[in-house]
Amino acid sequence: MAKNAVVLLNLGGPDSLDAVQPFLFNLFSDPDIFNIPFGQKIFASLISKNRAPKVKEEYKLVGGNSPINKWTELQRKNLEESLKSSGYDMDVYVAMRYWNPLTEEIVKKVESQNYDKIVLLPLYPHYSITTTGSSFNEWKRLYKGDKSKLVYIEEYYLNDIYIKAINERIDEALKKFTFADEVQLVFSAHGTPVSLVKKGDPYSHQIKDTVEAVVKARNYSHKHHLCFQSKVGPMKWLEPSTDKMIEKLSSESKYHLLIIPISFVSDHVETLFELDIEYRHIADNCRIERYIVMEGLNDSTTFIEALKYLTINSLKKI
Repeated sequence: MAKNAVVLLNLGGPDSLDAVQPFLFNLFSDPDIFNIPFGQKIFASLISKNRAPKVKEEYKLVGGNSPINKWTELQRKNLEESLKSSGYDMDVYVAMRYWNPLTEEIVKKVESQNYDKIVLLPLYPHYSITTTGSSFNEWKRLYKGDKSKLVYIEEYYLNDIYIKAINERIDEALKKFTFADEVQLVFSAHGTPVSLVKKGDPYSHQIKDTVEAVVKARNYSHKHHLCFQSKVGPMKWLEPSTDKMIEKLSSESKYHLLIIPISFVSDHVETLFELDIEYRHIADNCRIERYIVMEGLNDSTTFIEALKYLTINSLKKI
């Protein structure tokens, strides 16, 4: 019987406050995000040291480390158990791009086993060169084995089971509102520079398609809006920004907001600090009466079913 592996690819996050600066150094050293013609390591060192104090304060407010590590490990464990309980002899690994377990470590582990196929499954439903592309590139740089064994899953932003998992979380969150019919669904995605879109990066278009699929599946139950967060640097980024969207809805007397993190499959600093703390202050100042941030997919059994379907289906196509 074939013995296969699945590698869940994710961003990673600092597992302690001391890890914040080296995590940021790894992030800013990535040429797929910050392509510096020369001196990239110097650039990464300077900017990571400059940003680390501010970012440390953010992590202090969400428990002192990134919950992305806990949730990704749980997703790994649950996917492996689900596959094996269905008769698929598959080992599931996690390879983080910027923190432990780093891709290099997992490549060595996978190469030491005689797997027939290795499925690379990003925990990014939407393809961008800065996320999935970067993780794939790092794997290709480090993997010295038989390239024909590698199976790439590039995107799954319209997968029906993934869409269902999002709607289940939306339904759970709507129960927290007294006047559910007045709720505005505010989809907040991680932004990218507009220059990336102009170069053909499909991420922003895929995000829009996911939002449309989600609201269509729920028969357009509520008014919905799409905005973007996490801007870094002076260049032009995707708009409207999430903070401006909150202010705009308030100006239109829409005071019941459900914030839906749409490009994330687990909670981390962008959802727990940026959306639930930083932007909550903006909402309070705008007289928003009810401001709720939807829980990430995290331990969603439906999301695990989506990952399982994607894994099995990718091997059937070979």
